Amino acid sequence: MTAMDGFPGSWRPNTSSGVALFEQLRLRIIELADSGVLAVGAKLPPVRNLAGVLDVAPHTVARAYKELEVAGVVATRGRNGTIVCARDDRWGALAEVAGQYAAAAKAQGASFAEAVQLLAAAYDAD
Repeated sequence: MTAMDGFPGSWRPNTSSGVALFEQLRLRIIELADSGVLAVGAKLPPVRNLAGVLDVAPHTVARAYKELEVAGVVATRGRNGTIVCARDDRWGALAEVAGQYAAAAKAQGASFAEAVQLLAAAYDAD
C-alpha cells in the first residue's frame, strides 16, 4: 500500500507561517495517521519525491521523517521506504517521551498543573 496516491493531496505547508516547514509536515502526517487517512503500513513517498511535490528542500522532508521515526509514528525500512506504524507501536514511544517531559518538569520545580499547562500550550501552538 502506498500513500503517494492520496498524500499529500492538495495540502501544502504554509510558507508564511511562523511554524517551521518540517514541523508543519510532521504534524500533518501525525494528523493523517491518527485519523486513519494514512493507514497502518501505508508507504510514504520517498524524501526527494515528496520534497518536489511540496516544493521544499529534501532536508525539510528528511527532518520531518526522522522526527516521526523517533516518535514511533513511522518506521524506515531502508530501500523499502518509510511506513506508518500502528498506534500501539507509537503509544510506547509517546509514553517514553511523556516520562522524559514529566521528569524534566519535576526537575525544574514545575507543578503538575504547570506542566500540563505548558504541554497544552505546546500542543495547541500553530
